[in-house]
Order: sequence, then C-alpha cells, then structure tokens
Amino acid sequence: MDAPDLVDLGDLGVRRAGESDADALAAVDSVALRGDGERAASIRRWCRQGLVLVAEGGSGPLGYCVVEYTFFEQGFVTMLMVAPSARGGGVGRRLLDAVAASCETEKLFTSTNVSNQPMQRLLRRAGWSPVGLLHGLDDGDPELFYLCRPRTGTADP
Repeated sequence: MDAPDLVDLGDLGVRRAGESDADALAAVDSVALRGDGERAASIRRWCRQGLVLVAEGGSGPLGYCVVEYTFFEQGFVTMLMVAPSARGGGVGRRLLDAVAASCETEKLFTSTNVSNQPMQRLLRRAGWSPVGLLHGLDDGDPELFYLCRPRTGTADP
C-alpha cells in the first residue's frame, strides 16, 4: 500500500509510519514508557514492516495503529495506542477511520479485553460490531472480538 506523506483529518494528520518513527511512537506508548522492552521491539518491527499508521498533531505523534493481514487472511488491528495525554480527543477514532478506509480486505477485526470499557465505547462509536468472545488469553478477563466492514473506494491514508 503506497500512502501519501500526510492526510489532513481536521487538526490531526494520519500517515504511514517508517522505521525512523519507532522511538517517537514508543514515547507515546504507555506500555513502552513503563520500560517494556518487548513492546518497544514490537513497535520497531511493525514500523520496519510498514504496518503502522501514526496520528500527528502540531506537537508530534499522538497515537498509532497497527494492522496486520494474518487473521484468517483478513485485516486485524493488532494495536491501537493513544498517548495518555491525548485520550478522549478523537485520535483513536481518526486512526480507526483511517484504517477502515485503507483496509485491503473485505473484513477488518480487532479485539480488546472485556475490562477495557473505553476501547469498547470507542469501537461502538466508530461503528464496529461485537462478534465473539474468547476465554483463556488473560486469566479472568476474556477477549471480545469486533468486526468492521471497511468502506471501499476510498484513498489510502
């Protein structure tokens, strides 16, 4: 997927991240900020593979989203992260809309823990539908799967 450098979405821009963006994305990732080396390594790998969309404001990255196509050959949002200081400001929604607009498959899935109520509210507001529940990934906190039917005929972000 070739993408333009920056797509303006109001006061935010969304673009494909490159490998050079990895450190800046780790700096807005609450898990990486706590010193999780695995998360930082995943961010580098995702950026190197061209799987990341980054949302930027005037001060730099505010969040990112990772989409992979290994879930039954359909799109899957592996990670959606918004900087703690930017949560509730529309960054997550902009990223989900950009991912849906650029999805390469008929279906786009994601999942979140049942305990993650803010993510569930965001997904419902963005038009995603719950489609299944999986027990066993995190003890006592099942994973709830969601489906979005991407819009076709739109430009890549």
